This record gives sequence, structure tokens and C-alpha cells, in this order.
Amino acid sequence: MPDKWEFPWYAAWDLAFHCITLALVDAEFAKEPLTLMLREWYMHPNGQIPAYEWNFGDVNPPVHAWAALRVYQIERRRCGVGDRAFLKRVFHKLLLNFNWWVNRKDALGNNIFQGGFLGLDNIGLFDRTQSLPPGVILGQSDGTSWMAMYCLNLLNIALELAVEDPVYEDIASKFWEHFLYIAHAMHGHNSACLGLWDEADGFFYDVVHRPDGERRPIKIRSMVGLIPLFAVINTSTDVLDRFPGFKRRMEWFIANRPELTENISMMTDGCEKERILLSVVTPNQLRRVLQVMLDENEFLSPYGIRSLSRVHQEYPYTVRVDGVEYCLSYEPGQSRSQLFGGNSNWRGPVWMPVNYLLIESLQRFHYYFGDAYKVECPTGSGRMKTLDEVATELSHRLTRIFLHDQHGRRPVYGEDTLRQTDPHWRDLILFYEYFHGENGRGLGASHQTGWTELIAKLLQQLGDRLGQSETSSLLELKA
Repeated sequence: MPDKWEFPWYAAWDLAFHCITLALVDAEFAKEPLTLMLREWYMHPNGQIPAYEWNFGDVNPPVHAWAALRVYQIERRRCGVGDRAFLKRVFHKLLLNFNWWVNRKDALGNNIFQGGFLGLDNIGLFDRTQSLPPGVILGQSDGTSWMAMYCLNLLNIALELAVEDPVYEDIASKFWEHFLYIAHAMHGHNSACLGLWDEADGFFYDVVHRPDGERRPIKIRSMVGLIPLFAVINTSTDVLDRFPGFKRRMEWFIANRPELTENISMMTDGCEKERILLSVVTPNQLRRVLQVMLDENEFLSPYGIRSLSRVHQEYPYTVRVDGVEYCLSYEPGQSRSQLFGGNSNWRGPVWMPVNYLLIESLQRFHYYFGDAYKVECPTGSGRMKTLDEVATELSHRLTRIFLHDQHGRRPVYGEDTLRQTDPHWRDLILFYEYFHGENGRGLGASHQTGWTELIAKLLQQLGDRLGQSETSSLLELKA
């Protein structure tokens, strides 16, 4: 982590995001830390990736497959050729980490995961690093969604490698099927669990399983209900024709296991090619989740997507467990929670990494649905936008944090007069850890470039769109 105050140190999932922007400048350097975290002297023999130096055993979201694939794609776009040796090297190690997740974080064996901490600190009611009472299990919407995303990332990598080596088609089939099992469980079709989707609310929630068999959703509108959007990829049948073994097994699965194919969407485009979408959320669920996400009274801030809905400012979520009352409310800035020593701030502020992944996901959904699929943005405004336009709107709101407003002030610096007006300071941009959900002011570590530097990637995308219009945006989507 290039943190001025504590360098050098690492935080595993921060580092993965850092490598995306670094790849724009030096792809070789970007590949090194991703490879290092998977080497024998970092990865545990059981396949666990260490979280950070002060607690190896904490669990961070499994984003390294996504980061490795994106670094590979960015380098291929810039240089004309991708580093397949790098992709193979990390893929084989990521298989070990994936199996660690499956064997250690699926307590009931029903494809609903209990990742624990997952870097979101106080996003929920409880300290998720601590054990729950005996027999009580928390089925996590975020943990399960990260694993669905992991499946699709590894599926993508396997097919990329299968271009030159058909052996990888077999392992691609494994991740295709595993994704369907996870999505099936999330929707409650597995009799062994209560699904994470709430049809009445149109949102995903964590679910508590008690030893007496009771299953209860925790109806908090937080980022854990938006992370299911991350698990999405799309392709077309003409691309799959390059992988006859994988395509044959996929078609058999669709024909013989129809109960598991709710999360596969297919449509024919103008060229009579069949597009295929793999996504945790169905088209109807996508519309309902976005209705909440794009509501300015809930998640949509002038500066991006909040980590907790603002509805919890007026309606805090309260529950009593074993005589102890737990309460969660919207806090747009620094949290009053004492979880993690008070350095825990996922109850309202805007965080760059999850916003970035939401933008990528919206772009993928748009690539499948096209311009015909529109949603109201902001909700209640009457303005209908394509999903690509929604992604661009979110990018503009995030970049607004750092750019001069109509008064020549940068929201990132709030009321800091020195950095707003002094000619020696006003153009020195700090990469804060997260941002106030109402005014965009930078909070937390002031040099947290690990993931906040993703803003450079968004600025690059917006610049491409302004400079080269649709051609560039399609290239960026592929890269």
C-alpha cells in the first residue's frame, strides 16, 4: 500500500484495486504484487490469502481473480498482446484459494457463504470477525455474492486460457456449474436454506439461521444488497463456438437441469446471434434493485452510491438478541460505532472500490440489454436512462468529488481553507479512504491510494468517451 504514513504495508483487497490503475502506467509492475500474494510465502498452505500484516486470518473479499483478469486485459489492450504466462500462474493458485472458500466458509454446505469480516467492518449489526452464539449462522449476501463473482471471474480466465489449450474447457465447466448452484441458493430454491432475495422488498439481505431452525432476514438496506450486481458476465454463442467442449456441456446442463437456469438469460440480437447473460440478479430483479439504488433518498448521493441507505437516518434498524439491543443508523461521515476500535465507517459514506465495481457491472448489463432497457435515474425524476448512461452518471458523480465546482472548490477538501484556496496546496490532490455521503468531503486515511486511485481509471474512461465517442467506450468495455 503506497500510504505515506505507514509504507510499506499490504492490505490484500486494497492492493488488488490498486493494481488496476497501476496497470495503466506499468503493467509489469502491476502484475508483481498480485503474483506475490499468491506465492508460497504469502498464501497459507490451505489456500487462504492473508488479509493484512496485523491480522493474517481476517477474510477479505476474493477480488484477486477479477484484478488479475483486468490487469491482463488492460495490458493486452495497450500492448496488443496479453501475458498468458502470468494468467496461468495466478489461475492455478487461485484454484487453491477458491477451494479454501468452498471448504471453510460454507458452513451448511448449501452454497450460502459466511465470509465474516470481508473488509466492510461495521456494515451490519454485529462484529463479523467474532463468533456468533453456538449454532447461529449468518448467511451473508455479500460473502455469497463475492463467491458468485469469483466463479465468473475464474470462468472467464479459464476460457481465455482455453483459446490456446482446450484442457481449460473442463475447469471452465466447473465454474459455470458452481455459479448456477450459488445463484440458485441465493434465490431460496435450495430447501436447505432461506434465500437472500426478498421478493416483497425487491432487495437482497443477510439471513440469520438459528439452531432451532428459525431463519430470519436482517432487513438492512446496505451495500451487501447491491454486491449481487457484481456477479455478471455476458457473451454470445458465436464466441462459445470456439469452445466446443464447454458449449456442449453447457447446453446439456441447460436442457437437463432447467431448475438451475433461472439466472441465464438469452436473447437474439439484430445479427441473429444469441447473446447469453450470466447474472445473480434476473432482469426483473435488476430493475427493482436499481430503483432503490438510484433513489437519492436511499443510496444515490451527489458523489456516488452510499454504503448504507439514507432511509436508516429516519428509520434506524434495531434488534434485541439475548437481552442486548443492537442499533444501526445512517451516518454519512465518521461512524460512532466502536466496532474495530472506532475505525469503522461503512454506515453511509461513499467508498470508491464498490462504486467502481457497480459501474463495471452496469456496463456489462448494458452490453447485453442494449439501449432498449432503461431505468429511471434518479428514481422519481421521470428521466429514463440506459444502463450505460447510468454508469456514466455514477462516474460523473464520483469524479465530482475531486474536480472544481462552480465556485472553484473541490468537494474532497470540504471546509479546509488551506487546500481550497492556497495556490501551493489547492492542486495537490489527496486520495482519502472514503467520502462523506452528503457533501463528498474526504475522510479517513488521507493517502489511501490503494483503491481511491480508481478515480484515475474512471477519468480515463470519461476522457475516452468525450474524445472518441462510442468506439472508445466499446473498447473500454472489452478491456
